[in-house]
Amino acid sequence: MSASQWVSTSMPYLTPRDKGQPDAWGAEPAARGRRGSQRIVSAGEVPAPAEVAELLGVGAGDAVVVRRRMMYLDDVACELTDTYYPAAIALGTPLGATAKIRGGAVTLLAELGYVGVRVREDVIARMPGDEERAALRTEPDEPVLCLTRVTFDAEDRPIQVDLMTMPARLQRLRYEISIG
Repeated sequence: MSASQWVSTSMPYLTPRDKGQPDAWGAEPAARGRRGSQRIVSAGEVPAPAEVAELLGVGAGDAVVVRRRMMYLDDVACELTDTYYPAAIALGTPLGATAKIRGGAVTLLAELGYVGVRVREDVIARMPGDEERAALRTEPDEPVLCLTRVTFDAEDRPIQVDLMTMPARLQRLRYEISIG
């Protein structure tokens, strides 16, 4: 594994932070002597794309809230992330605004009474589109990893969908599973 490759685990991004703690994307790289930052490109109400509608259990075109972000590791673009929430949960909250959320969105969701208890992730590799290639500064023949994460609450209702696109050469995804 090269020094520029990032090993990512999902757990820090699924757990609400304690009061006063920074968001997970700032804290995890800092613990490894690196700098994680993000730019919120846009946020607000949008019609649900078909894939997102299916994952959130709403109708295609129904209102959802999205936060679009560009993630950076040591000032290098490393991930495009679109996070979608059901309108009933997110409308009128900071989730629909471009300001940074103290402790991160998962912490805010918990404060609003929505705690994730189960997560499903799917990962695929594909070639990026032109906009993705430009944003992530990938080569024309360089694939990306696409991670789709759905977070469910205790009633098994989807409360958040993340669509992440990352240059494959910079990533290693790690899953640790405890059994019984």
